[in-house]
Amino acid sequence: MDIRIVRQAITKRELTEMAKQQFGDMVKAVVDVDQGIMAIGGELHSDEEAVLLDGGSLQKHVWGINLYPERPPSEWIEFDSMINVRPSQGNRSRSVERADIRQAIVEIVNRLIGGENV
Repeated sequence: MDIRIVRQAITKRELTEMAKQQFGDMVKAVVDVDQGIMAIGGELHSDEEAVLLDGGSLQKHVWGINLYPERPPSEWIEFDSMINVRPSQGNRSRSVERADIRQAIVEIVNRLIGGENV
């Protein structure tokens, strides 16, 4: 599957179909919290990260997540990726440790992944 840059809203149904084609119930994504965009569809977060960086994103603004479109809204975003390990930015784990960055990611994902008919 090709990596896709999401700038305009797509449907959750579309995301569910992508999940079925890749990992079954999950889609990897990388979010640029500065530009408010995300890359989806890669086998690895690092592949998606590279596409965003090639497109002008800055490393300090991109964060890896996993999306589970069939889960309830409070559980469908998982903040877990090797690209998130950044001791130089104070992030020493695979998770996104800063609450403000997690909140920005949630807002971007909720804006870019809409309901069934977006």
